Amino acid sequence: MATTVPVRELGKTGVRLGVLGFGTAPAGLRLSRRDAIRLYEEALSLGINYFDTAPEFSGYGKAQEQLGYLLKERRNEVFLVTKCYEPSGEAAFRLLQRSLKELQTEYADLVFVHSLGADKMDPRVVFSRNGCYPALMKAKADGLTRFVGLSGHNRPQRFLDAIRAAEVDVLLNAVNFADRHTYDFEGTVWPTAARKRLGLIAMKVYGGARELPDGGFRGCLMPEAYLDAAVRYALGLPQVASAVIGMASPAELHANVRRAMRVTALSPRERHELERVGKQLAAQWGAHLGDVV
Repeated sequence: MATTVPVRELGKTGVRLGVLGFGTAPAGLRLSRRDAIRLYEEALSLGINYFDTAPEFSGYGKAQEQLGYLLKERRNEVFLVTKCYEPSGEAAFRLLQRSLKELQTEYADLVFVHSLGADKMDPRVVFSRNGCYPALMKAKADGLTRFVGLSGHNRPQRFLDAIRAAEVDVLLNAVNFADRHTYDFEGTVWPTAARKRLGLIAMKVYGGARELPDGGFRGCLMPEAYLDAAVRYALGLPQVASAVIGMASPAELHANVRRAMRVTALSPRERHELERVGKQLAAQWGAHLGDVV
């Protein structure tokens, strides 16, 4: 029996990723440096090599700083991902430099123009001469990152327009069997991306964190009974390389590794059931990740 997660090709990048990616935001918000590093080390031992992080102001707490202590010793084992949530090129480049310093490394493997669907990230600015995208492409040419991608949860048309007009290596989008009925990146954007052989990575596989009345977060929106099916759905999409899931405990890590190691194709009957349940959940959740258009 396999003891590490399977790997897949990330589009035309030539990179092989574990089908389960580690989202560091929960660990950065909830764990001490010592506990976070232990969890990251355990994930590496289980075959997880994609580590997704971002600066503290983006909701990742101390994740980048924590991960930096791991990278000092094990940089060559990690496919390192960070994000720039700044529309202007100058601000984005400064943010990337700051992130690399926190991560204690000279380069990232992948940097995302983050949350392209957000009001703040107006494509007319992001893709302008002085925008975030050309600044990150220059950073790629200068060796500060190997790849440049686009990430986001909403407004799929922005992503479709972008990949038709600009050079992009990877997409990271909110993909699950409920939000398919609201945002539908897998139906509207990913087929074009797949034809271009872009790397495809799923996030918000469990719908995202459940917000509490006090402003905190706990658990996920997806009912527990459908977590296995959610992973199978995401990893069953054409040409998807990995599903990145936020984790902050050994129990969460091992549960998700078990799901990733036993992924099988959904049967027609299971797909019919997820269609029914997905529509119900979509009606309950609404446009919870932001505007659709």
